[in-house]
Parts: sequence; C-alpha cells; structure tokens
Amino acid sequence: MVLWARPEWDEDERAVVRRLSRARKAPRDVVMRARMIELSWSGLRVPVIAVELGCSQKTVRCWLHRFNRLGLDGLDNLGGQGRKRRITEEERSRIISLVKTVPPGRLRWEPVGELWAFDESGPPEWTLDSLAAAAQAEGIEVGRSQVRRILLAEGVRWRRTRSWIRSKDPDFVPKGQGSSASTPSRPTT
Repeated sequence: MVLWARPEWDEDERAVVRRLSRARKAPRDVVMRARMIELSWSGLRVPVIAVELGCSQKTVRCWLHRFNRLGLDGLDNLGGQGRKRRITEEERSRIISLVKTVPPGRLRWEPVGELWAFDESGPPEWTLDSLAAAAQAEGIEVGRSQVRRILLAEGVRWRRTRSWIRSKDPDFVPKGQGSSASTPSRPTT
C-alpha cells in the first residue's frame, strides 16, 4: 500500500511545514520531518524520500503516519520519554545541602582550647560513601554513584580523601593552633 502525507488543512499549515523544512535554527530532527512531509506532498513515494534524506523507509513511514494522525504536533518529539527519576527534587536538594554542612566527625577547637567533635565515630570529611550513608540515614534511598552524578550535575566539587592527613590512631593528638600573628614572617630591613 502506498503511503502519502495527508493533504494540508489550510494554507497556514503548508506555510509552517515549508518554513520548518528550510529552517536553519530549528532542531535538525524537526527540519528533516518537515522535509519528509513536503517531499510527500510533492508526489514522491516513501523509498525515494528515504534515499533523498538518507534515512530508512521505516523512519519515513513512521513520521508520515504520525503527521497524518496528529498534524503539525506530530513533528515534535513526544515528552515524558525515558525512565522516571527514583528520587525527588527535594531529596536531591537535601543531598546537596549535606555537602555544605560540617561532617559530624570533624574535630574543632573549643573556646577553652580542647578538641571535640559532634560524633567522634562519624566521618571527619565528606566522601561519596559517607554522603550516601548520611543520606540513607535521613531516609533517602541513594547509592554512592548516584550521589556522585547529583553532585557533578550541580557543579559541586569535592576532593578525594587523603588518608595520610588524618590519623586513625585514637591516641593521636593533632598539632595545636598556629603561631601568633604578632611574630613577623621575615626580618625587616
């Protein structure tokens, strides 16, 4: 059976298809589909249109059927395709906000000069594993790789943990605060 694009409903539809088929700034796929319709209106059959545009006959038939069914709306891509997100935007925001918080195991100086941490068993620095664990503790079902993708998409940067900076020894005492700022860095001349 021979397949043709249905006749245009009015002159406006023909003008829109003609404009789209010659457009330079429109998406390439839409331009190609509009050319399929225009070539079909000019009397060319599916195999000739496929050769002319460098695509398969099945593709041409698909888009001619869709144009016949939906009109100009059939030339655009259908929205909502693909897999749905497993976590909501709110959960993504909570994961990103975790990065900006201080890790629970990070040591801080008390005003009296002693070190303390909110949770000594917690991570001293945020890593992908510790962020995923903290998100799961808040009830967000997310894995390490998904946390990484979320942070990359948001432009959040992090560094790989360097194990030689912090000791795992429980008796380790870090250096005290830096020297006073009143000492000049170099002798004046």
